[in-house]
Amino acid sequence: MSTTTTENIVGRGNREGAALFRDWFQELNQTAEEGKNAAYVFVMGSFNEILKSFDLPVVFPEINSLQTAVRRVAQEYLEEAEDHGYSPDICGYVKADIGTQLRGGEHPMGQIPKPAIAVLTNACNTYLKWAEAWERMYEMPVVTVDIPGNRSAGGGSAIGSRDFKNDVKYVEAQIRELITICEKVTGKKFDIDKLRDVMGHVNRMSSSWQKLLDLNKNHPSVFNALTDGTIFLGVANGLRGDERAAKYFEDLVEEMEYKVAHDIGTITEEEWRLCFVGVPCYPIFRRFNEMFSEWKGTFVHSTYLWFASGGSNLGYQYDLSNPLASLAEGNLISVRDAMDSMFHHDTVVESMIDGFGIDGIIYHPIKSCRTVSTGLADGRRALAERRGIPSLFLESDMMDQRVVAEAQMKNRVDAFFEGLVARRQQNKIIQ
Repeated sequence: MSTTTTENIVGRGNREGAALFRDWFQELNQTAEEGKNAAYVFVMGSFNEILKSFDLPVVFPEINSLQTAVRRVAQEYLEEAEDHGYSPDICGYVKADIGTQLRGGEHPMGQIPKPAIAVLTNACNTYLKWAEAWERMYEMPVVTVDIPGNRSAGGGSAIGSRDFKNDVKYVEAQIRELITICEKVTGKKFDIDKLRDVMGHVNRMSSSWQKLLDLNKNHPSVFNALTDGTIFLGVANGLRGDERAAKYFEDLVEEMEYKVAHDIGTITEEEWRLCFVGVPCYPIFRRFNEMFSEWKGTFVHSTYLWFASGGSNLGYQYDLSNPLASLAEGNLISVRDAMDSMFHHDTVVESMIDGFGIDGIIYHPIKSCRTVSTGLADGRRALAERRGIPSLFLESDMMDQRVVAEAQMKNRVDAFFEGLVARRQQNKIIQ
């Protein structure tokens, strides 16, 4: 194996992903400095394809907020929003964003431009109230695209059925309304060929995203779904529809295939393969992962890589010959899948257990996100009854340092691994 080749390719995805992420924020900073506005969107159904076809810079407030936590300044933003009247009990992402808006867009990654339009789906109930706050602040148009959810647990109208076709038409009509509003906001005429180009880049990225997730079935795993995965998600969302993102994910698949071929794992010795359910603990992001890696445990998959990618894990391919209908169908399928990965997480995790060789499941309910956290205990119990996989219920928060008790978390993680070790030894005796 060539050392030069290994040094060049292994770790390339993290380096280039971080650079692209910084470039994206620098572009937003430049937009703000030039006095121009952007579109505010969310990860579950951003409709970035439409917005990019109008050359609208795109801001993801969820990503902005989590970055304040990763950079350990979130508390200042949270407290500023609470002083302004926002309850300590509501979503930490919302409060950090409100703090950013109250500071005129000041953010540790750069200046955040003001919104000219906000686009959201009903995938998260908080999206609706969050956008209303911007509407009051900036008096700009807010477009809510209603995505019909699945009509039964983990399964909706069959693709091709009458109900499904009606749902696609319903979403497509809303997309056409969004286009009309974008024309008014930007003063530009909609260019369907430009939309096709953007959707073509998304096709390449989605195909690679699906391949990437499957590559982590390898033993040892080739990336950490929690730490590396967050970098991948930043590029997948912020640069969705950008040719740079399409190439990045194709190169990323090449890197992971190289690691598989040369038996290079994400950690030196992989002892335990874990699945993560929920939203990461960003206030102590690195340390949180170390609590598991110190026991030679690594996260090989997570529900977060499903719902925070807006359903890109399915690898859906747009039909460029019929872009609007296909965009409607793709978002219907993908956003539904994202919602199911939150609300029917037991089914999602069960589908991962055998293929990814899961040894344990880490549930991370958080104070400031009831949408993700509600039902985790019931889902955990149901999955344990069906499959008997050991699990850990670890409560903290995605943003608020005040409710993150690191020492207590470490004690519980240690006890969890001690249980895994004892269980494995007992199984060896029985065999």
